[in-house]
Amino acid sequence: MSHNRPLLPCLVVVISTIAWIGVAGVSPFWAQSGVQAPPKATEDLPAGPVEAKATTACLECHEARIILQQRLSKAAWTKEVDKMTKWGALVDPSDRDALIDYLSKNFSPDQPAYEPPRSSQGKTGQGKVAPGKGTHGKDVAVR
Repeated sequence: MSHNRPLLPCLVVVISTIAWIGVAGVSPFWAQSGVQAPPKATEDLPAGPVEAKATTACLECHEARIILQQRLSKAAWTKEVDKMTKWGALVDPSDRDALIDYLSKNFSPDQPAYEPPRSSQGKTGQGKVAPGKGTHGKDVAVR
């Protein structure tokens, strides 16, 4: 018994399915390929004896800004470190307490609020000048 189906629509379905599987499978292999992802942040964590371990544990997945803007108690940092460790953060159990101490010392509620770096005073980002400011950050009349 012969089938009288057109071959072209079947080929299109097969080829598009193969292409979709190929695209979906590229990402996990790229992650393991040793190709470096672009840098995630231009800021660094504060200097200290645990800085390198915090960088390894935290900046593997987060930009430094995520940590820099936090103001948590020691109890909250303990919960956060334990949660992130469960989610795969690389924290050696012998370094856990030192990491929590480092984070709670540098990013506690009594620390000043985080102020992100600005590329130029008086600008709001993307080269736009803030309302009421001239191109050199001087106050100007707004009409």
